[in-house]
Amino acid sequence: MLAGQPDPFDASVAHHAIGFVLREFGDVNAAIRELRAALRAARLAGVADREADVLAALAVALVYAGRTSAGFAAFDQAVSQTRGVNAAQILHRRGIALWTLGRYPEALDDLRRALATFRRSGVPVWTGRALTARALVYLAQGSTGQATLDLQAAEQLFAMAGQELESAYSVHNRGKVAYRSGNLPQALACLDEAAQSYASLDVPIAELAIDRCAVLLTAGLPHDALTHADTAIRDIDQVRGQSTMKTELLLAAANAALAAAQPDVALAHALAARRLFSAQGRQWWHVHAGFVVLRARFAQGTVTAQLSRQAELVASQLEALGSPEAVQAHLLAGRVASRLGRTAAAQLHLSAAARHRSRGPALDRVSGWLAEALLAEAAGNTRRLLFACHRGLDTLDAHRLTLGASELRARATAQGAELAELAQRIAVRSGRARLLLTWSERWRATALTVPPVHPGEDPQLESDLAAARDVASRLSHGPVRGAAATALRREQARLEDAIRARVMRAPGPADAAPAQSFDMRALLDQLQDTRLVQIVNSDGVMHVLVCGDGVVRQVTAGQASQAERAVELARFGLRRLAHNRPADNARSAFAILTATGGQLEETLLGDATRHLGDGPVVVVPPGRLHAVPWALLPSLRGRPVSIAPSARAWQRARATVPPPRQRVVLVRGPGLSSDGGEVPQLAKMHDDVTVLGGGNATTSRVLGAVDGAWLAHIAAHGTFRADSPLFSSLLMDDGPLTVYDFERLHRAPYRLVLPSCDSGMLAPAGADELLGLVASLLPLGTAGVVASVVAVNDHVVAPLMVDLHQRLLDGHTLAESLCGVRLAVADDPALLAAAWSLVALGAG
Repeated sequence: MLAGQPDPFDASVAHHAIGFVLREFGDVNAAIRELRAALRAARLAGVADREADVLAALAVALVYAGRTSAGFAAFDQAVSQTRGVNAAQILHRRGIALWTLGRYPEALDDLRRALATFRRSGVPVWTGRALTARALVYLAQGSTGQATLDLQAAEQLFAMAGQELESAYSVHNRGKVAYRSGNLPQALACLDEAAQSYASLDVPIAELAIDRCAVLLTAGLPHDALTHADTAIRDIDQVRGQSTMKTELLLAAANAALAAAQPDVALAHALAARRLFSAQGRQWWHVHAGFVVLRARFAQGTVTAQLSRQAELVASQLEALGSPEAVQAHLLAGRVASRLGRTAAAQLHLSAAARHRSRGPALDRVSGWLAEALLAEAAGNTRRLLFACHRGLDTLDAHRLTLGASELRARATAQGAELAELAQRIAVRSGRARLLLTWSERWRATALTVPPVHPGEDPQLESDLAAARDVASRLSHGPVRGAAATALRREQARLEDAIRARVMRAPGPADAAPAQSFDMRALLDQLQDTRLVQIVNSDGVMHVLVCGDGVVRQVTAGQASQAERAVELARFGLRRLAHNRPADNARSAFAILTATGGQLEETLLGDATRHLGDGPVVVVPPGRLHAVPWALLPSLRGRPVSIAPSARAWQRARATVPPPRQRVVLVRGPGLSSDGGEVPQLAKMHDDVTVLGGGNATTSRVLGAVDGAWLAHIAAHGTFRADSPLFSSLLMDDGPLTVYDFERLHRAPYRLVLPSCDSGMLAPAGADELLGLVASLLPLGTAGVVASVVAVNDHVVAPLMVDLHQRLLDGHTLAESLCGVRLAVADDPALLAAAWSLVALGAG
């Protein structure tokens, strides 16, 4: 049109259209130039409504560019030049701009006026848009009920009008409401659905990244949120996108970095965001960015009078703004004041935060109970403190019941870590062993107490899992290099993201009830001649609880940091012995291992060894010490030892009823140096046996065979994925069998033996949770697992497995059988090292 030398009116429309597209797709400065050209042409045309429309578009672009005063001057001029629906459209756009800047009362006023005009004039699409905008303002003010009503009405209008993009916005906004209402699976589902719609329409929406970051952060996935925010910032920089959106992304990245324990990164992002918000005249956002700056400085260890004054000011500002962050701001102000000995100020702000313990979203209520606990601690009121911790953790339990994904359940416990630590600290100081055991059990491996959610028939999930196996198989076996390998790795990452996102959208079971409380008397009755040793890490010191003979004894052991170093040294020594080394090196490594075992025992158990008796031992370690080769400890070498995530997990595993039919499944995966040499011998030992291998050990056949089996033995390469524990896997003939595959079982095998690689490795998550292969099987009905916490030599471990199976057939438990195997090879360093690398988990 412009090439044909149009009249001023048409030229104005053309420049306006170009400016609109440039503004929405990121080039704001170029948009402003085009819209100024459109404004000059509109004035030449002498049409007031045309000039007002362009002025409103220019006003939005100026606000996006951070030139707020000029933008609102243009808005005011536009409103004064027109009437009716045209004026209402300008009010609608100004209302959105005010919402973007956090000026909510003004935004509501504009949107209500616009909505009244649209309804009188009978324009359904614009009515839907105004309802949507008003819903977002209500949501920002915490009025989720009013926001939901507006969004429902808007969706009906858009559906009748066939508006695809507006409908996608509605789904996106439903995700926001679900998030603010505490329904994380629904929020993730809506945001994923909106993302697909935006992609199909080829419309990039930076705001989606901001909302996804908030949901991921609340779900306990700060590293995912930070990666997502940083990627979105790079994308918006590449297209010179909206200044307002980039600033909000910087703030999202700052919050994520703070939750990921990266306060330096958080401070840099928050300071940058605060500067930009100030330049844009966005006071609401400027205060929020300032709050994150203070949180980052506190996380760095800064506790000064100046920080205290700033925290108190920000808390009062956020309270006046009606911000959901007010509770956290009061909590911060109270903490800082308490550290400085300003008792009155600390009590004032902690009391303000504690008022939220009975209202609002679940995680705000958890923070409220934390504030109440801190108040009680300052007052020296132990009973009140423990009550607050109990109620806060109950609130978080109820929240976790809404989550279906095991990863989200585990990571959500991080929100209650401080409550659990406070209670444990009080229990340690009291010297009451039973009280410490009760509080240790209250928040240890609690994700395993929630009823598992079976994904059921999900064709898309099954398809993505199959595709991911195929890609992984091609990468590991095929001669793929260069660009082809890069493309495959990119596709693998995409599929893994899709699988993980799909699983995280699963809601919790509708009829789920909170787990039963820990019954100490029942535990002591069940132990009989067994000793249960629970190790509690409180403030970096290991406290050992020895349960048995009807009593609970408490002993202080070593430092957690020393234990972690000793564990790594022990694992290193076992790896050295696992593979073919010269005899001298083997003897040297064995000597180091023996000495390391003594160091481990002193650090982990201390004088608790005097109370172990002569019978079996069940060890319940902290999550970060799950990979200890426990049989290496001198006092545990000659006895059956089981490892459990918690005492309650051991009780459940012990109570698991074996299947009536002793069906055995033996699997040989590809690529083993021994070719699973023990499997043919094991097959001759059992009567009811299924053998898979040599090409027919595919994921689907293995899962079908092991479902509900009495014993499954899978000799296969294992891969532990610390970056994404639920993609830890066992290599089958058609690719990796992951935790996500195992979670589709109706019932896990009663006993499972995983002799190869580091199949027993688990990733600590949340407060004191574990993620990985073994952790996924215990809630599904597995009583016990034998697995390795160190990569073992396939050839060396094969004869150990034959002995293990024979002992199982003789009626021994997994722990008893594994103990017998160790004793039988005590004179052979290589075999003994392999036996030490194996642990019995559960109670089977």
